[in-house]
Amino acid sequence: GLSSNIKVYIYDLPSSYNTDWLVDSRCSSHLFAAEVAIHQNLLRSPVRTLDPDEADFFFMPVYVSCNFTSRSGFPTLFHASDILQAAVGLVSRNMPFWDRHQGRDHVFVATHDFGACFHAMDLAVTMGIPQFLRNSIILQTFGEKNKHPCQNVDHIQIPPYVRRKILAFFRGKMEIHPKNVSGHMYSRGVRTTIWRRFSHDRRFFIKRKRSDNYKAEMLRSVFCLCPLGWAPWSPRIVESVIQGCIPVIIADNIQLPYSHVIDWRKISVTVAERDVHKLDRILSRVAATNVSMIQANLWRDEVRQALVYNQPLVRGDATWQVLDLLSKRKNK
Repeated sequence: GLSSNIKVYIYDLPSSYNTDWLVDSRCSSHLFAAEVAIHQNLLRSPVRTLDPDEADFFFMPVYVSCNFTSRSGFPTLFHASDILQAAVGLVSRNMPFWDRHQGRDHVFVATHDFGACFHAMDLAVTMGIPQFLRNSIILQTFGEKNKHPCQNVDHIQIPPYVRRKILAFFRGKMEIHPKNVSGHMYSRGVRTTIWRRFSHDRRFFIKRKRSDNYKAEMLRSVFCLCPLGWAPWSPRIVESVIQGCIPVIIADNIQLPYSHVIDWRKISVTVAERDVHKLDRILSRVAATNVSMIQANLWRDEVRQALVYNQPLVRGDATWQVLDLLSKRKNK
């Protein structure tokens, strides 16, 4: 597994570099807050090591996007380079690991507009990446296909932070009296159980009417419920993946598409129909344990690509997968 492949040492910097900034709630919830989320997730991750001698990478937990002192109320970056340089100076004076490889195995997060340049637009191109960071690995939301000075460093492009306040989301048909004329139970009673047990639970966002805010609601949710209707499949499963919301599949014996390229066990949660009344406990347990790993798997390009029909088709997309499977049958 992942934890056996790499070990990450997290520098224990003074709180003035990171957690002191959290007194302002915007620090952990605004669009640049991936720097906070990544640090907090790594602290609880199995890849973390407390022994720097066995580390493959060294993480520098510096929150540079949490200074909201500008008149506009947006984070100001004028101090970012100085704070980072001070942090590098601190660790290089007290530990040997920065100098060992000139910072090449050290990881920084740069979540603001121009990433590793640590400047606003007018200075980003002219100033470029600070000299002391040019050997390091930068996690940045900034990304351009064209050559750009702010990408002239070993970098990993990451998704921006979207705060997900809703534990579980569902918007759609809910039958309070789920018998149709032939006597069959709509959704085998699953949606009725969800409505009756969880529509008044504050952690759940359960609505029966259509809304233009559907995608935005998914973006605010950790889990998206995908119960069966008349049939076991639902477009919600794909919609959830595209929006980065973990699909919760409640449809016994459903067969999911493209399992040869998508490991659904790693990007979704499956709940048996008979256990739907325990959804709150099941999802709370997942949220407390491995939700970060599932979300990371959801963000893999090949997963989302395989579920989208592009026009014209693109390598790896839903139509391409059909042709790939046909070619394998031909070659049997």
